[in-house]
Amino acid sequence: MTTARRPRADARRNYERVLAEADAAFRERGVEASLESIARAAGVAIGTLYGHFPTRRALVGALLRERNDALFELGDRLIAQPRPDALAIWIRSVTEHAATYSGLAAMLADGLDDENSELHASCARLAEIGDRLVALARESGIVRSDATGADVTALTTAAAALHDHLSAADADRLITVTLDGLARTARSPVTS
Repeated sequence: MTTARRPRADARRNYERVLAEADAAFRERGVEASLESIARAAGVAIGTLYGHFPTRRALVGALLRERNDALFELGDRLIAQPRPDALAIWIRSVTEHAATYSGLAAMLADGLDDENSELHASCARLAEIGDRLVALARESGIVRSDATGADVTALTTAAAALHDHLSAADADRLITVTLDGLARTARSPVTS
């Protein structure tokens, strides 16, 4: 029986410094910031960065882990205790999450479609929660019967990407307009 060894203190410090510098660089320059400059700012060799994070997506995934867990918990609560605004709360929360770094929305969208991506499992979980919330909203008559989880994913991706070019208020306006379009009205299509 083998037991996992705890990382050495210096390796743990390097890991934490790389994460801190990556977060700062991605906030300032987006997810395409130079990994070499991140390693340099963290005071480690690029090989050390790649030793901890073999790909850019692995680094982004490590940075998002706590935020993902908080979103999963929110989604689980919204599903367990449905409320009329649950889907809107979810969409705004996921949009804010995907707008954390410039370019992150596109990376997350790609992660959903790429089963080999380090981001795939978390992206699939976010999409699954969105699917369930849309289904609950359809059953409650809150949204159109033809609304889908894919609509929600497209909306959050587009609204988050707009944060790179427009204000947060303009991105939120897109969400409001789209939610109004998804809302069940007398003119909404009804399918059996």
